[in-house]
Amino acid sequence: MASKAVAVLKGDKVSGTIWFEQAAGGGDVTVKGELKGLAAGLHGFHVHQFGDTTDGCTSAGPHFNPKNAEHGGPGDAVRHAGDLGNVTAGADGVAKVNLKDAQISLKGDNSIVGRTLVVHADPDDLGKGGHELSKTTGNAGARVACGVIGLAKA
Repeated sequence: MASKAVAVLKGDKVSGTIWFEQAAGGGDVTVKGELKGLAAGLHGFHVHQFGDTTDGCTSAGPHFNPKNAEHGGPGDAVRHAGDLGNVTAGADGVAKVNLKDAQISLKGDNSIVGRTLVVHADPDDLGKGGHELSKTTGNAGARVACGVIGLAKA
């Protein structure tokens, strides 16, 4: 039976629900859902270390990075496990999410269950922007919405 998880993201203006699914034998995690209330354009999209939102999105800590790697994009060999790249919002402020990722998991050492999913105000430069924050955060700016990733009903 496949594993399923869900994150309900909330912020001052941004909200949404993101679903995660992984086959019973492992493999890529499918990430699907929708975010509303974003400014048009690209927004950094990351799994952060802690499932803690006691101080809003700030208490979620840094990106989930079990291998202590530099920040990168989803297609890079070297990246944080939690580096899911960007989501793109249309002029209506809605971002439809539909991606697969091989570094995150819903079980085992790279499990994202119990961690926090965060959407950022600005584009993630995927570690290639030359800014002092490029290699740690992708210079993606403020955290505009977040939600703890929990197990979902199968």
